[in-house]
Amino acid sequence: MGIHVPSHVPMESTPFKGMEFEADEIAYGFDNEYGRKAGFSIRKEYVNKCKKTGVVTSRRFVCAKEGVRGKDKRDQNVKNPRAETRCGCEARLVIVLNRDSKKYVVSEFIAEHNHYLHLPSTVHMMPSQRKVDATHAIEIDLAHESGLRLKQSYELLSKQVGGYENLGFTKQDHKNYLRSKRQRDMEHGAAASLGRYFSRQLKENPSYYFATQLDCEELITNIFWADARMIIDYSHFGDVITFDTTYSTNRDARPLGVFLGLNHHREIVVFGGALLYDETIESFVWLFETFLEVMSEKKPITIFIDQDAAMSTAIKVVMPETYHALCSWHMWQNAEKHLGHLLKTKPQFNVDFLACIYEYDGEDEFLTAWNEMLDKYNVRENKWLIDLFKLKEKWAQAYVKRTFTAGMKTTQLSESFNADLKDCLHTDLNIVEFFTHFETIVNQKRDKELEAEYNSRKKFPRLKLKSSPMLNQVATVYTPKLFDLFQTKVEEVMTLSILERNVSQTHSYVVGVFNQNGKYEVMWNPLDETLSCSCRKFESFGILCRHGLKVLDVLDIKLIPNRYIMKRWRRDAKDGSGKNCTTHNINPDTRLEYEIYAYDVMAQKQTEDISSGNITSFTQLLMSASTSSAVHQGGSSASVALVSHLESTSSVVGSNDKINGAGGLLTQGSVASGGL
Repeated sequence: MGIHVPSHVPMESTPFKGMEFEADEIAYGFDNEYGRKAGFSIRKEYVNKCKKTGVVTSRRFVCAKEGVRGKDKRDQNVKNPRAETRCGCEARLVIVLNRDSKKYVVSEFIAEHNHYLHLPSTVHMMPSQRKVDATHAIEIDLAHESGLRLKQSYELLSKQVGGYENLGFTKQDHKNYLRSKRQRDMEHGAAASLGRYFSRQLKENPSYYFATQLDCEELITNIFWADARMIIDYSHFGDVITFDTTYSTNRDARPLGVFLGLNHHREIVVFGGALLYDETIESFVWLFETFLEVMSEKKPITIFIDQDAAMSTAIKVVMPETYHALCSWHMWQNAEKHLGHLLKTKPQFNVDFLACIYEYDGEDEFLTAWNEMLDKYNVRENKWLIDLFKLKEKWAQAYVKRTFTAGMKTTQLSESFNADLKDCLHTDLNIVEFFTHFETIVNQKRDKELEAEYNSRKKFPRLKLKSSPMLNQVATVYTPKLFDLFQTKVEEVMTLSILERNVSQTHSYVVGVFNQNGKYEVMWNPLDETLSCSCRKFESFGILCRHGLKVLDVLDIKLIPNRYIMKRWRRDAKDGSGKNCTTHNINPDTRLEYEIYAYDVMAQKQTEDISSGNITSFTQLLMSASTSSAVHQGGSSASVALVSHLESTSSVVGSNDKINGAGGLLTQGSVASGGL
């Protein structure tokens, strides 16, 4: 290649023999800057130090291509060895400490290289020029916690500084930084890292609650957590919830379950999360018992789940009074698996099948339509449809309308939440990173509520019938989303007719749409001003139906009785304070100026010294790498806090403590002895 001597470097930036530096690191920085301008990377070859004082007496900086690669100690049959990067270049800078002046003097400088020098446009890729500084490290951490993928984060940082060449590190350096950070976060293992995470949460929010289930070998298995905001939200909107475990990071991942509901703005609200070891009856029983424990034993009226037999059994055991509804979306997914031939060849079957789910309010109507569908498409012997019909009370509108559902029909809330969470879950995430990303998504949902709250105070509802006393009554009572739904019902009153009436002690009306089939019976009791309709819109949704509004109009009643304005749909649904079973103090939520519960807190012990566990990846926590032979030992609460337990057992189990298995329960929350 010949001899290559840098010729375009200014004299003031070029080292020379006899040059002095205040410190050896200053000399390194000067030589590195010279290498950047000249087009070569440098590295530190050796250093000599005084044995008594440890002061550097001399050191040598060489070209990165100095020397030759040592003999490969791996298998000699390696077919594709890495490319050579060294060529014996002798360019170097040697500094020696002058003991009199206490300065480092250049004793040798060789500028000649035996290889091509790098172009100015590529010098930012040289190893000695690449470093993730503290400022960029903070930005990388923030981008990672916000769920940005590595490529997106790197692109963002490069645009901020005007291009890759000005960034100071490559995409691989970016990746290496995140990997090193994960290793530092998990240096004590998953169990200890999880303990430290929960300990930090408890310090910031004493009402934070978490619980874990341990197997017979005291390995962590199922995990449940909920913060104070989730607990208070459940006290207001926990009448109808959805729970879904169908989301996972990949085909080998463990179930991630989230309890969700709808707030008064009909926005998603999170009540708690769970990481499960498996989807057995025992795991679900433990989870539902733990969930109710932290929620002061308040059971939901209705819970929507998918067609999971183990989950269904657990609900019957833990919440026998709760109405268990099947998700119609999951039913449709299963229909595509079992009846795909019909859906492809007979499109009308799709219409008829969905009509049986959603359209028929009367039980007789539903049964007639169902039997007609079976005969029409010759599927009376289809086993899946037979089994589905046995569960008709859980999905058919004729039966579902009998209970309060807040207008939900599916676990679509879970699907929406999981879709948002999907972008933040990668197979190499550790457990702490997962919780950080989960918090981000939860905060996004809470910001949606704040936005809805802001808009409800900023914008006035648009009344289509400005002279309507009823619309004026609820315009500032209902949230905007509910007001729009109610206003639609008021408009539909104009299409209805009173087909029959029987005025006695209790008024009875038969209401129908003009010139259309379908009749609904509305009962009005003038003594106690109670109204009921066979469509059960109020009982299932929480707002009056158009049929009831028609009767009120006929009776010349211009305002809705207060009992038919449900608190959960009002603007002030979260105003005031609630009391839980502990009747402890109440803390304000300053973000929405609502009040939230606070619980007495036991003295929390530090968990920073826990050194147990060897799981380093969130995927490892979730993946069913092996089927545990451990048997669940029930779901009863033990009277010892998890953090204290981890501290006391870490010295016993040491680095072999894992998050795995299944079995007994240890709880840590705002109080000892099993939580709240």
